[in-house]
Amino acid sequence: MVRCGCIYIMTNYQRSTLYIGVTSDLRNRIYEHQTKIYPDSFTAKYELIFCIYYEIFMTIEEAIAREKQLKKWNRRKKELLIDKFNKGWNDLSAEIMEW
Repeated sequence: MVRCGCIYIMTNYQRSTLYIGVTSDLRNRIYEHQTKIYPDSFTAKYELIFCIYYEIFMTIEEAIAREKQLKKWNRRKKELLIDKFNKGWNDLSAEIMEW
């Protein structure tokens, strides 16, 4: 069975920390971050509850490859990517939850 995949970027209220993740269920994963279902996780520790970027892929393997690519980028390059997709760095969670 082929499963689609998504990469996403989470941030905190101050927009000072970025987290890049990969998942096959973006709605559920965002919910897990926001409700801190894993209280010892990086996203819970740094209050990363705003999803400000995502990409959807046909396979989870493509998503994993893209995640690895983005994680190698410096902060400025990541900021430029986010700005192209979401200029105001608005939380996209509500949009994602409507899927």
